[in-house]
Amino acid sequence: MGLPIISAEERLKERHSAKICLVGFPGVGKTSQIKTLPAQSTLFVDLEAGDLSVKDWSGDTVRPRTWQEFRDLVVFLAGPMPTASADQAFSQAHFDHVCTQYGDPAQLAKYECYFVDSLTVLSRLCFAWCKNQPQAFSEKTGKPDNRGAYGLLGQEMITALTHLQHVRDKHVVFVAILEEKTDDFNRRFYQLQLEGSKTAIELPGILDLVLTLAILKTDDGTPYRGLVTQADNAFGYPSKDRSGRLDAIEEPHLGRLIAKCLGQTPTAAA
Repeated sequence: MGLPIISAEERLKERHSAKICLVGFPGVGKTSQIKTLPAQSTLFVDLEAGDLSVKDWSGDTVRPRTWQEFRDLVVFLAGPMPTASADQAFSQAHFDHVCTQYGDPAQLAKYECYFVDSLTVLSRLCFAWCKNQPQAFSEKTGKPDNRGAYGLLGQEMITALTHLQHVRDKHVVFVAILEEKTDDFNRRFYQLQLEGSKTAIELPGILDLVLTLAILKTDDGTPYRGLVTQADNAFGYPSKDRSGRLDAIEEPHLGRLIAKCLGQTPTAAA
């Protein structure tokens, strides 16, 4: 056996996908962006039970309600993690157990995109679970220790989301609420609304795109919705474009934006 090199020709023939974090203020239309994706090949992971804005959308939906349910879903969607030991989440043993409940993973072949809405709610579910784990209690006194709970929260969230975004042949869209903050010098800044700080800091670094959906204004003051894509934008919104193919502000159509960043021809949303 030699070094398992993947040639440029083989790599270019591979099916490429985009891993995205879509953020925005409440009510701006983040969830509705799923309507710009082909319904027959998109799986909606609905964590908010807030699908009123997309009640006429015709795609498939799953609704995990606990952190344990979400971890089960992740290992089913992404497969086992090679580095996980048998007693850890996302291991081969975990995957095999989940398959006995959910069935043959071949049923996922129809999906090209996983749309996870939202990380804000997911972080709350994860934190609720973390507060009941041994790490969340002082070894000396046995009393609750939020430092341990928050440390576990960051580890759990990043491990699960990183594993899901490693699915090579699926687009993955993580939705999160954007919130406005001020620092000690009363300077305004924006960040993802998540429990703890580790996930909000580290997640953008492992994804291809961070897009802020916002209400912007033309030169004459006319408001319009747009997707801010560049890190050095004038608004201070969290944004990132690893593809280098996107304009600083794109139309609010996630389907066409994904095709553009991959250099593909857009397909119509169902």
